[in-house]
Amino acid sequence: MQRYPMTVEGEQALQDELKELKTVKRPAVIEAIAEAREHGDLKENAEYHAAREQQGFIEARISDIEGRLSGSQVINVKDIPNSGKVIFGVTVTLLNLDTDENVCYRIVGDDEAEVKLNKISVNSPIARALIGKEEGDVVVVKTPGGEVEYEIETVEHK
Repeated sequence: MQRYPMTVEGEQALQDELKELKTVKRPAVIEAIAEAREHGDLKENAEYHAAREQQGFIEARISDIEGRLSGSQVINVKDIPNSGKVIFGVTVTLLNLDTDENVCYRIVGDDEAEVKLNKISVNSPIARALIGKEEGDVVVVKTPGGEVEYEIETVEHK
């Protein structure tokens, strides 16, 4: 079975979502189904069908989260000595050599990636170009708009 890397924070977020789905949302939709059944004819009962559809979404999400958690390999970057190399879980500050702009990214698992929060997937082109490099190295990232050169300014284990 293939293992998927995940940060401690990513695992906790999935655990929290799973707990809410099982303890809050699942019971609420079961109650909504029971209430809709009391209204009579189920063939023409929109509330019943909506609640059943919502139940399907909740059960699918629970199954998805449980699958992701069972296939995850949780990596706590704080337990790894800082060698200055870019590895999974670190926060990297880069200098775009073309525009002289700084950008900061945290390299996380696929499920945790959110560019708006500066979290990029370990499988993204920029992360793949950075992995294994050190502070001071210049990396070339192939993007749809062409190649972009970055200099690695800092590597932080947060």
